[in-house]
Amino acid sequence: MIKVLLATILLATASLSTYASSKDEAEITQIIMDLKTGWEQGNGAPFREHILDFKGFRSIESGGQNTPLDDLITHHVEPEKTALEYLTIDIANIEIHLEKDFAWAITDQRVKGKVRKNGKTFDKGGYQTFLFRHIGDSWKVVHSHSSSRDYNPKRHGPMKSTRK
Repeated sequence: MIKVLLATILLATASLSTYASSKDEAEITQIIMDLKTGWEQGNGAPFREHILDFKGFRSIESGGQNTPLDDLITHHVEPEKTALEYLTIDIANIEIHLEKDFAWAITDQRVKGKVRKNGKTFDKGGYQTFLFRHIGDSWKVVHSHSSSRDYNPKRHGPMKSTRK
């Protein structure tokens, strides 16, 4: 009887942890996609919703950094809406790692755009890393780092688009 009870408890615990992991992974994936859309639309709202605004927050991109969160939004995300004719970001191969109230995600990314002022276009491929903390009932980004260089299909391989 005790063995059956223990087996039932173990199975229930295992299914709950699987549920929590898949639920957490779905939430983290949605946060990444919301931030992608925020970049493309020059909209700071998803950043304010999903990023923990604290003194230590940093967003690093190809050697530059924005800190605190408001600096990222007002000097980078929102101004790009008017500075760029278009901006598209494709995210692929999201890899998520969970450890209790901490998680990190690594993605492939491809960023394309056209500068309004001079008509120059860019096509960059690279990677992005997000660090998350589980706070209250949700995950919050506490740090992000992206790095890219001119896109080269031989180096980056095919990107599976996340466009809907």
